[in-house]
Amino acid sequence: MWRRLFLDRTVQWQLAALVVAPTVVVALVAARVARRVAAALMRRLLHDTLTASSPLVRAPLRLVSFATFILVFAVLLFPAFEAASLHPRFGLHLRTLSTWTFGSGLRVLLVTAVAFGIVRIVAVVVKRFEHDVNFGTGLDGLEMAKRARTLGSVVSNFTTVIVFLVAVLMILNELGVNITPALTATGIVGVALGFGSQTLVRDMIGGFFLILENQIRVGDVAALNGVGGMVEAINLRTTVLRDEEGVVHVIPNGAIATLANKSLNYSFYVVNLPLAYGEDPDAVVAILREIADGMQHEDAYQPFILEPLEVIGVDAFEETTIRLKVRLKTAPLKQWFVGREFRRRVYKALADRGIQMWSPQRTIALPPRG
Repeated sequence: MWRRLFLDRTVQWQLAALVVAPTVVVALVAARVARRVAAALMRRLLHDTLTASSPLVRAPLRLVSFATFILVFAVLLFPAFEAASLHPRFGLHLRTLSTWTFGSGLRVLLVTAVAFGIVRIVAVVVKRFEHDVNFGTGLDGLEMAKRARTLGSVVSNFTTVIVFLVAVLMILNELGVNITPALTATGIVGVALGFGSQTLVRDMIGGFFLILENQIRVGDVAALNGVGGMVEAINLRTTVLRDEEGVVHVIPNGAIATLANKSLNYSFYVVNLPLAYGEDPDAVVAILREIADGMQHEDAYQPFILEPLEVIGVDAFEETTIRLKVRLKTAPLKQWFVGREFRRRVYKALADRGIQMWSPQRTIALPPRG
């Protein structure tokens, strides 16, 4: 019965078997390659969510392997028979296969190679970007590394998805599949998702530039939209703050209208010192400089005080005091640690010298009774 497959009824099964055997081998190799490629893609998508031994992973891999084997075997079998001069009645002819191979087949290969090249180039650029951005030591270095990995992952995944979708559509077109319905469906889905996820896209874009421009870092003290606290996490969609009462504030990145970072690169501790009328501001300034210089030479405060005390001057005249403004330039997040000790020493030094920080009495003039 198997001889009915061929125009020549005298074909021996041994010769047919010699053709089928290498075709089966080629199909098995193609199925193995397809399974490995599918497994690599699933690992990239699922990460550690599912293991390779999970039935939810094994079943799709078996399906991909079996479908690839059947497809390659069915496509190559009859051209192989024809190449062996067996002239099958059915199936794909060798001339048709060769015409497609040197026409659309080469274009499919070119599309695949270009897509793979683009993905690899983007991966190299991302690695280079991560290497250039990852500088510093300690917590700062770890935070910069995390930022670089976040940005690199977003760019790499986005590029891979776009290139993969475009390549698949171009390959389907070369295979003779009508991709117009797919493009139409993609456009409709894209419009629907665009309307439904405008806020999500805005948050992600805002988070991308927030991380890229290094506006705030984990551990900074900042105020976002008037809400102040320490930055605990910077994600692509949200930023997490914890205020001094321990309350956690989760703020969408796309909703950040104002951002005030109190600990970027350096900080200032500003003191508006009240002085009673009649006190000499120049004498008080000399005392303040002496206190600041002493702290700057102590091991506990020297690493955190970046410059000598800056005297801004008499800043205001009030009803019972004059305001003398000075400030200390400190390392980030150390302004309160240094400033509180500075205030304590200033109070004691002024009290020891009998300098009043406000007028001790107030005179009130009442109109005479009529």
